[in-house]
Amino acid sequence: MAKKIKIDNDLYLKLAQRAAETGYTDAGEFIVDLLEKAVAGQEADRDRDAAIEKLKGLGYLG
Repeated sequence: MAKKIKIDNDLYLKLAQRAAETGYTDAGEFIVDLLEKAVAGQEADRDRDAAIEKLKGLGYLG
């Protein structure tokens, strides 16, 4: 189910311009791609942090 969010008009225009410059079909596709990458990055950071804590707990890291 698609959801709608409000984006400041100036920001939307910047995103639409960047989308056109980088070959996206529209601003919506570009925004979704940005959000997916941001969430994936946060998940990777969380996984890395958990691995570091586990290695510390096992005595491999100080």
